[in-house]
Amino acid sequence: MTVAKGKSTAWVESATAPENAALELPKMARAYFRSGRALLKRKPSPRTLHRFRLESKRFRYTLELFRPCYGPGLEQRLAKLREIQTHLGEISDCSATIGLVGQSQKPFSAFLKRRMAAKTSALHLYWEQTFDAAGQEKWWTGYLARFARKQARDEHR
Repeated sequence: MTVAKGKSTAWVESATAPENAALELPKMARAYFRSGRALLKRKPSPRTLHRFRLESKRFRYTLELFRPCYGPGLEQRLAKLREIQTHLGEISDCSATIGLVGQSQKPFSAFLKRRMAAKTSALHLYWEQTFDAAGQEKWWTGYLARFARKQARDEHR
């Protein structure tokens, strides 16, 4: 299974879906957090943010495939991920619109650039204070590892 572009996940064929999820999804979450931190440490271009938006979508869609393996805690995490995607989508929309109007509409283009800068600041703030606040990565990875295993044990009873 491929989640991040160019990266492959090796599933254990003899294991159940929840067992595989417990092994692999925490790794994917750690990689996502690393990627986001690295990206937001510098001043990323709109193109780089767009690539992170696609990575966020792949991560979210993969998690959604495993909803049956998890409980309501997964929905809380997905909501936080959707918020990241919303910020990234608004930045992408501004960037795409700037590309469409170009310099022919200087006042509008200037407005969009200011809006994109504000949306990028909002993304940084949300990432630092909410999504990647102290303990959040552990909250994600611990849940993804533990709860699916519990489900897997229950399946065999």
